[in-house]
Amino acid sequence: MSRIGRIPISIPKDVYINIIDNDNKIIIKGKLGILSQKFSEKIKIIFKNDKLFLSRIEEDKKTKSLHGLYRVLINNMVKGVTNGFQKELELVGIGYRVSYYEEILEFNLGFSHKIMMKIPKEIRAEIKINKGKNPILILKSYDKQLLGMIASKIRSLRVPEPYKGKGIKYLKESIRKKTGKSA
Repeated sequence: MSRIGRIPISIPKDVYINIIDNDNKIIIKGKLGILSQKFSEKIKIIFKNDKLFLSRIEEDKKTKSLHGLYRVLINNMVKGVTNGFQKELELVGIGYRVSYYEEILEFNLGFSHKIMMKIPKEIRAEIKINKGKNPILILKSYDKQLLGMIASKIRSLRVPEPYKGKGIKYLKESIRKKTGKSA
């Protein structure tokens, strides 16, 4: 049995779960939003005593790997609709700026043009600008997968370079810097 897959998922009181067996789908509704996930027909989900249990129907290698995966995905869905998730990105570089209005992020990243990016309505953005410090973009959402995908797409606009560390990086990320040329 998968060590991660056999851990039960505890469900808070304000979260509603709907398991559709014939469609292999689970729908989770909480105070922040509604999430749904299709799962494999080789995985069985049982709900009892405010806990979700996942079990395997078959014992092949693929089903064993899916067992832990679906448990983690469903657990993240439950956490997302109750508390939500957030990612913080720091813009390191002189003149690097970001602004946000009407679901559109506008980046000034040292290119000859501004970069406009429309973010999904499930994601809320905040910008913290303190004098003398780098701007910080805070993304919040109840969908962890979507949040990670958008944060990674934003980071790819200007990946931190290894010599000066300029670019967009996650707040707690450390960049391994290389030494420059020596004469």
